[in-house]
Amino acid sequence: MNNLANERCEVCTAESEPVASVEQLRLLETLPDWRVASRGEVPVLIASFDFTDYEQTLAFVNRIGALAEEADHHPRIVVEWGSVEVSWWTHAINGLHKNDFIMAARTSEILRP
Repeated sequence: MNNLANERCEVCTAESEPVASVEQLRLLETLPDWRVASRGEVPVLIASFDFTDYEQTLAFVNRIGALAEEADHHPRIVVEWGSVEVSWWTHAINGLHKNDFIMAARTSEILRP
């Protein structure tokens, strides 16, 4: 289990500091499914997950939705047959907060036995 998934998300405001690039790299070492990409000028954590059928795909999306509601932090989710792309970032700071890395770890944990 990824220890990052067990960390607590903190309240984030427009004054919160984004995660520095060096810290992003350190956190990404614990998140092999994830990478940092840009959506325009905004850095996001992004990962794609493949499934053998649409039922599994939707079940995964619903579990992400439950995690997001619990944390009050919501990702962008793109659903296709057998594939889900998930992006986490923090709108309040237009960038990556530690909460995004925590939620990415929790997302990956859904698939762990």
